[in-house]
Amino acid sequence: MADSNEDMDKPAPKHAPETENFSKDYVRELRHQTEGYRLKAQEMERKAQEAVEAAKKAQDEAIAKAQEAEQRAAQRIIKAELKAHAIKAGIVDLDALALADLSGVKLNDNGEIDGAEAALEALKKSKPYLFAQTTASTQQPPKGGKQETKTARDLSDADLRAELKSKFGIRV
Repeated sequence: MADSNEDMDKPAPKHAPETENFSKDYVRELRHQTEGYRLKAQEMERKAQEAVEAAKKAQDEAIAKAQEAEQRAAQRIIKAELKAHAIKAGIVDLDALALADLSGVKLNDNGEIDGAEAALEALKKSKPYLFAQTTASTQQPPKGGKQETKTARDLSDADLRAELKSKFGIRV
């Protein structure tokens, strides 16, 4: 009887729930459906990755274009400022600035150029004929106020002939 008491003290064994059996066609259909979803998910991941790569490429191109535009703008500013400095230095022809070594000319953070004076001085030393020769008489304003202007009516015939000959090489 001891065995029967022990059996009573033990809990009753749990039975495994009955499993449902599905038809092979239904399982095949579910697997096919799952495969379709998996392929769609992979396609969406691929498209998302392509979109990320395209956005990164567009961003890089935009940054490169912005930097290029900034460099072109800086070069224009440098050229304009250099022209102003060259005029002050007495350059005869602004086209001669193409001969200057501009490697040391830079645009600083304040929008001003550094090294323009040095570049112009070097150009002036190497090619002084590109700059007007300043003398004391050209630097001082003319004395005596107004300069008298003469017209053909004010000149005598002899003076008019002399003026035409000296200025234009015309013999009258």
